[in-house]
Order: sequence, then structure tokens, then C-alpha cells
Amino acid sequence: MRDQSPKFLTPQEVSDRYGGKISVKTLNNWRNLGVGPAFTKLGGKVMYPQDRLVEWEHRNTVQSTSEYTRGNAA
Repeated sequence: MRDQSPKFLTPQEVSDRYGGKISVKTLNNWRNLGVGPAFTKLGGKVMYPQDRLVEWEHRNTVQSTSEYTRGNAA
């Protein structure tokens, strides 16, 4: 039987997931602004549920540059 519990990533693992294009500092800034991918705190540590990262990716996927607007990180 497969484990169905959600996988959580640290801010560094999220940065690594995106090849360093999104820095840990940027993730911190986005948290402070209330934008970016959803996160939770587990044991006082910021963690990102992997399934919510996938949802965030889908919401921020565009077909052309004309669809992209600055501040689309939310």
C-alpha cells in the first residue's frame, strides 16, 4: 500500500525544485507579502506541501508572454 501522506519541502528544496530560479530569500519575501505558493509551519519550520506547489504551478502556467503579468506569483 502506498503512503498517502503529503510530502513537504523546505524552502531550500523548493528553490532546488525550480533550479535556483526562485531563491529562498524570494520565498521569504513572498510569504511576508502573502503571495507565492501556499506554505505551512510544522514544528516552527516553514514547509511547502508538494501538492500545493503543483497547484501553484498550474495557476501560473501561461501559453504566451502576452498572458504573463508582473506580480503573477500569487
